[in-house]
Amino acid sequence: MARHVFHGDGSLASRAVYHPLAGKVPASKVNNEIVHVADLYPTLAHIGGTEVPKDRAIDGVDQLDFFLGKRENSNREGFPAYVSDRLSAVKWRNWKMHLFWQENMYDPPQKLPLPKIINLLTDLKEQRDVNMANSWVRQPLEKIIGELEASLQKYPPIKPGTPDPYVPPK
Repeated sequence: MARHVFHGDGSLASRAVYHPLAGKVPASKVNNEIVHVADLYPTLAHIGGTEVPKDRAIDGVDQLDFFLGKRENSNREGFPAYVSDRLSAVKWRNWKMHLFWQENMYDPPQKLPLPKIINLLTDLKEQRDVNMANSWVRQPLEKIIGELEASLQKYPPIKPGTPDPYVPPK
């Protein structure tokens, strides 16, 4: 068994990872690298000796070398964060850019006139907008949005009710 701490979108959770390579993952190593749950699909495919489909968008990245300690850094620097059907935030390294804001779960989400940027290393509760002093960070965050939009253009979302098995259009 290998134990990793995954830093998610505003949450911190400990996860135990079991796989056929148990005992080969460095024990007790802690870092601040990003691993998204979507990364499990290509990583497990690699462990199983198969490839992920190439005819559709796969949001995950193979993290096996990172888990095994063969690389110091994750294969992911950031990700778009959806809530329901809307892009609500984007995370890149220790930065998070909110496009919508919701004080608590009972409030309706409000689209922000200007994105709110948070430094997660200094503000885990996400209370201080540091956009004005750190506007440079918008460039890599907006790059993630651009990559997402290009992917959605190339591979439109699958419509609800589409029969299984899904066959992508050519």
